[in-house]
Amino acid sequence: MLSKKNENIMIRSFENTHPVISKSAYIDEQSTVIGNVKIGDDSAMWPQSVARGDINPIIIGARTNIQDGSIIHVTHKSEYSVGFSAIIGNDVTVGHSVIIHACQIGDRVLVGMGSIILDGSEISNDVMIGAGSLVSPGKKLESGFLYLGSPAKKVRELNEKEKKFLLYSAKGYVELKNRYITKT
Repeated sequence: MLSKKNENIMIRSFENTHPVISKSAYIDEQSTVIGNVKIGDDSAMWPQSVARGDINPIIIGARTNIQDGSIIHVTHKSEYSVGFSAIIGNDVTVGHSVIIHACQIGDRVLVGMGSIILDGSEISNDVMIGAGSLVSPGKKLESGFLYLGSPAKKVRELNEKEKKFLLYSAKGYVELKNRYITKT
C-alpha cells in the first residue's frame, strides 16, 4: 500500500479499518491519517495535517492538497445529527490551518487559510473561500463565486483568471509534492 518512502508517517488503522492511500500521493511524516480515509492520486497531506476517519469516511480526491495544520473530521449518526462524511473533490487546495468538518467540497475549490467549513455544508465546483471564512452548518455554496466572511457570504462571481488559478494552484502542489517524493 505504501512505498518505503512513506513508511515513517503516522498512518493508523481504527477498528480494523485501514487508510487507502494512492501510491502517487505524498503524506508528510508529520501528518496523521487514521481509519476510514481514502486519498487519491497525486494528492498531498502536508506537515501537521490530520485526517481522522474514525466514525464516518473521509474521501480526498486526486490532485488535492491539505496544507499544514489543517484538520479533517466527520460526525456520527445520533439523535442530534444524521452523521456526515467528509468528501473533498479533485484539484482542491486547502490552505493552512483549515478545519473541514463533515461536509462536501466539490472539484476545483480553494479554501483560504484559517477557514472553517462545518457539518452538512456543500461547496460546489469552482469556488473560492477567502481566508478566515466560516461556512455555517448546512450551507450550500453556489458554483463560480467567491465567498468571504463569518458567516461566509457570496461576494461576487469569479472571473476567468481566478477560475484558471484554481487548477494552477492544484497543479503547483502536485509539482511540489513530486519534489518532496524525489528528495526522500
